[in-house]
Amino acid sequence: MTATADRFRAAVENRDAAALDDLFTDDIRFYSPVKFVPFEGKPMVLGLFGVLLRTLEDFRYVGDHTGTAETSADGTEADTSVLLFRATVGGKQIHGIDLMHFAEDGRIKEFTVMVRPLSAAQALGQAVFAGLVADGLVPAPAQ
Repeated sequence: MTATADRFRAAVENRDAAALDDLFTDDIRFYSPVKFVPFEGKPMVLGLFGVLLRTLEDFRYVGDHTGTAETSADGTEADTSVLLFRATVGGKQIHGIDLMHFAEDGRIKEFTVMVRPLSAAQALGQAVFAGLVADGLVPAPAQ
């Protein structure tokens, strides 16, 4: 695993959202399993991680994989790390992966989360949306 991936893993395991700031590029893109377009920019992604760290229960990484020269969503080649995790949200057990693509300076430029099963992805999406609304990061739905 890369040094950045190690630092990221430690920050998440310690639920230390502030420690993530130096690990992300300013233009980071976060690809969610429940949203078609990515979350973009460091302020939004840091806010999203704050919500995730509060929302996911019993979160733990259970494995990892590091690769080189994978094509990222922007079409460029980038080193990658994958962290496998398990968690609970709304009583649903989640299996998932965090896929990180790194910029040339080693910071994370793209972050993709994939989770299963569908019922857990739906519970996660609802809980995270509620957290984003509560934190003022997205507007509340129209009544």
